[in-house]
Amino acid sequence: MEEVPLEAMIEREPITVVCSKMGWIRAMKGHVALDSEMKFKDGDEARFIFHAETTDKILIFGSNGRFYTVMGANLPGGRGMGEPLRLMVDLPNEAEIMEILIHKPGEKLLVASSAGDGFVVPMDEVVAQTRAGKVVLNMRDDARAKVCRIVRGDHVAVVGDNRKVLVFPLADLPEMARGKGNRLQKYKDGGLSDATTFVLADGLSWKDPAGRTRVEPDVSECLAARATAGRMAPRGFPRDNRFN
Repeated sequence: MEEVPLEAMIEREPITVVCSKMGWIRAMKGHVALDSEMKFKDGDEARFIFHAETTDKILIFGSNGRFYTVMGANLPGGRGMGEPLRLMVDLPNEAEIMEILIHKPGEKLLVASSAGDGFVVPMDEVVAQTRAGKVVLNMRDDARAKVCRIVRGDHVAVVGDNRKVLVFPLADLPEMARGKGNRLQKYKDGGLSDATTFVLADGLSWKDPAGRTRVEPDVSECLAARATAGRMAPRGFPRDNRFN
């Protein structure tokens, strides 16, 4: 007999996935407006909110370099505050939730550590079959997983804690299922703050403090070989050293 995938046995319904800063997750019925008012425990607030389906595999990327997978249908209902995500997957208390996103077959992710090493991994390779998750990004003891972004474009932009930005071709990064990866940017002090991919011809964009998208059309000054230091960030670049 042919094996039937689990998602084929689940009734497909729209949900809104909400995960708080303290790691409490829930799935509200339907596609709720993402800016609508939601209740959280005292001292807690929203961190990840997105629309999904009950048949979706939800991927969680921890700062320990592991990916965890939860089916949308298995998330707690949205009437209360939800449940701690750590009750569903074996994410250690000292590990932070870095990203939560929907598994999209055939798409790719850029993953990178605070040490500045990273690579491209096919999304199909990070789906975990057990609560323990799947190790994807290998790091030395003092490094943490810092970046997980869907690959969109032909170039990589990296910014360090030192506010230096480096841009290089995406083709200069390896594609692999697991490992430490290659050095993205060189640092004297500190490490990697953020990284993203973009289409060079469209310019590099980021969100300003007011939430508006700003586009820098010419990043030729920051364009250099992978693993070099880069140049100081353009004027108006966010103070938190992140692209969005």
